[in-house]
Amino acid sequence: MRGLFDPLDLGALELPNRIVMAPLTRARSCCDAVPTALMAEYYAQRASAGLIISEATGISREGLGWPNAPGLWNDEQVGGWKLATDAVHAAGGRIVAQLWHMGRLVHPSLGGGQPVSSSPTIAPDFAHTYQGRKPYSKARSATREDIARIAEDYAQAARNAIRAGFDGAQIHGANGYLVDQFLRDGANFRDDEYGGSIENRIRFASEVLEAVGGTIGMERVGIRFSPNVLTQGVEDSDPLPLFTALAVRLEELKVPWIELREPHQPTSAGAVPTGPVSQAIRPLYSGKILLNSDYDGPSARARMAEGISDAISFGRPFISNPDLVDRLRTGARLSPADEATFYSGGPRGYVDYPACDEARAA
Repeated sequence: MRGLFDPLDLGALELPNRIVMAPLTRARSCCDAVPTALMAEYYAQRASAGLIISEATGISREGLGWPNAPGLWNDEQVGGWKLATDAVHAAGGRIVAQLWHMGRLVHPSLGGGQPVSSSPTIAPDFAHTYQGRKPYSKARSATREDIARIAEDYAQAARNAIRAGFDGAQIHGANGYLVDQFLRDGANFRDDEYGGSIENRIRFASEVLEAVGGTIGMERVGIRFSPNVLTQGVEDSDPLPLFTALAVRLEELKVPWIELREPHQPTSAGAVPTGPVSQAIRPLYSGKILLNSDYDGPSARARMAEGISDAISFGRPFISNPDLVDRLRTGARLSPADEATFYSGGPRGYVDYPACDEARAA
């Protein structure tokens, strides 16, 4: 039976354990989306994870709509990320860059113009900006030229990730961002080859994967989805056939791993999940499946025992437990996180969570 502490191969990556640090936006970059030395310290503290998936990282100015989030489209950002990857590798860890285009969730004050999406829609709720929360603006529908340009932006960000020392890349295809806006019929109302049928709606994700895989090697590429939950106004009327078709396509493309944010209880935003799709994906996809959402040690072990998941990715527990791997190994108590510091900037609530004496002594 596979266990959390068994090694795992994810394509070109060799993991010493199956405890993965999920992508976590923390808003600690400086001006122009440049990663900082403080971020290097944060990631190095968590290098005992089998794999670190970086916080969501913008592939372009157009695609980055979160204040103080990092980017990967210029040399200064590459240099900033090199501090973090060097620190993680020096501590014995592995780290991949999560590549992010937020689509209609980019406010014009951050993206520099009207946001782009699969269709001309407006996201619900309010955007984060440097001036506080503001209503979202109506997105324009991406043209074929936009789609080709954005796919190349993903490819260039992947090149930059490898230059920055990352071990690979994960495409952010979840949580209502651009890839998700193309995938799901709650946001994609196109009538061309990128909309309508499931085959058409998975085309954009396929082209992004092909662009990134063709640039850095598909053996270094993963992708994240959130199949069974409404997020930021994006959901699908019938997710099971959509994501099983995606599984078949990923198998054809030889994508070595996927991460599924698959909640089994209402989310912190109050969204109630529908039925999971991982059981249906498993027979169709021979790559590795990472499951994410609200796991602790006992629930992670139980899920691994079912034989569907190859690894578990932990999000919030890694914020306040930099030594989460040791705590899970020893059964030590997990420290709670201070939600007020999630996006507050600075070291407090970021690099000042201590390791557990019990876990450290084991």
